[in-house]
Amino acid sequence: MPQSQNKDNFIDKAFTVMAEMIVKMMPIAAQEKQAYIYYRDGLSAQNDGDYSEALENYEESLKLEENPIDRSETLKNMAIIYMSNGDEEKALDTYIKSLQENPKQPSCLKNMGLIYEKRGRLAQQAGKQDECDIWFDKAADVWTKAVRLYPGGYLDIENWLKTTGRSNIDVYF
Repeated sequence: MPQSQNKDNFIDKAFTVMAEMIVKMMPIAAQEKQAYIYYRDGLSAQNDGDYSEALENYEESLKLEENPIDRSETLKNMAIIYMSNGDEEKALDTYIKSLQENPKQPSCLKNMGLIYEKRGRLAQQAGKQDECDIWFDKAADVWTKAVRLYPGGYLDIENWLKTTGRSNIDVYF
């Protein structure tokens, strides 16, 4: 194993051990601690590309987690997996659930817009202009909300909104 990778693994392991110690000492209910552990294991599996294991851990975390912000983050990560696996409908449904838990998730809105914009491009390539406009309008709607929540954070989206004529003057305020 290369020396730098060995150091990275040591740092990862040390961080994991410290995080576990902190969680054990935190004055929170055992159920919340267990939800966090499932979430952390899911995130680790997701980062390793083991999406099946990640989804299993996220599901277990959701069964225990009561905090809407934490539930929203878990749902968002699940949606990212569905999106990367090509299951756009399940991704959209899961992003919507995430937004119901925490409406201030610009990344969920951004990713929903990516799906809508892709569908618009595919409709445009197929010569279905009416369908294309519907999808692009949906993308513009969620992207406008994302830009309002995170001004300056999605310059490519702001540019798309301007160049397609789907930008409202108040989108940046």
